Amino acid sequence: MSVPVWAYFAVIGGLLVVLAVDLWIVDRGEAREFSMRQAGYWVTFYVALAMIFGGVLWATEGAGKAGEFFAGYITEYSLSVDNLFIFFIIMSRFAVPKAYQHKVLLVGILLALVMRGIFIALGAAALERFSWLFYVFGAFLIYTAVNIVRGHLQGEQEEFNENILLRWVRKAFPTTEGYVGSKVTVKIDGRRMVTPMLIVMIAIGSTDLLFALDSIPAIFGLTTDPFIVFTANAFALMGLRQLYFLLGGLLQRLVYISYGLAFILGFIGVKLISEALHGSGVSWAPEVPIWLSLSIIGGTMVITTVASLVKARVDARKSEESTPTRAG
Repeated sequence: MSVPVWAYFAVIGGLLVVLAVDLWIVDRGEAREFSMRQAGYWVTFYVALAMIFGGVLWATEGAGKAGEFFAGYITEYSLSVDNLFIFFIIMSRFAVPKAYQHKVLLVGILLALVMRGIFIALGAAALERFSWLFYVFGAFLIYTAVNIVRGHLQGEQEEFNENILLRWVRKAFPTTEGYVGSKVTVKIDGRRMVTPMLIVMIAIGSTDLLFALDSIPAIFGLTTDPFIVFTANAFALMGLRQLYFLLGGLLQRLVYISYGLAFILGFIGVKLISEALHGSGVSWAPEVPIWLSLSIIGGTMVITTVASLVKARVDARKSEESTPTRAG
């Protein structure tokens, strides 16, 4: 699909307007916690936006391109759930007040969107020039899938380690001891200092970019159209902030999600290698149609989510039954 440059700017401009309205509505008056009801409304709104965009693609470019967008969007949104575990850890480590967490996530995700845009442009250019990278991407996704399953089976806990960028910011800029409202910089005794708010925003943005190391190759396994890759990532990131508040403690109950994500990454990795072989003239290597990819990805997330919630309910019931009751 040949997309003019103005189309990218139109999508980016539209999303920025929506985010500005979102931030204005949420930040009116005194800072307050983001409620579950608010999160539910906003998640529904952003998912509806993605569906509308996919519908426009369907009407203008056909079912094929729309299918690629929906498959990419569901994949990126699903993989983003894994990001939320780390976001929870970052918020806890930096002791971010709940009233300011939505702003931290918003700015952090905006940083991630800019960096992902650059990463997507570089990836698209590299794949167009070096077709053998499809094999590398495929092998990397399979390797990542195996590591996810292995880590889950071994009971390894996800943790946050400060990256080079974060360590540099801490050394380069004087930082206040505590938060100063939602300000990212403040002037104290004539000296400009950054607050922990800026540090945690950079932590969220840069950590999300690390997650893009598997999510970007995954979506390139579904489509090589850079416009669809970018828009699928953008719409997935748009709803990520509200999903953080909507899921809340539910994340701890989604015990099978890691297996689902690993299966999706492994499937796309095999798909990438198979289609690269097919393109090289290997007749026995099949091409996987986008409708099948979309069905497998969507079905996997539904099955693992339902199975996780059922297990959580069964475990809670067993816990209640094993708790001795006191005689009145």
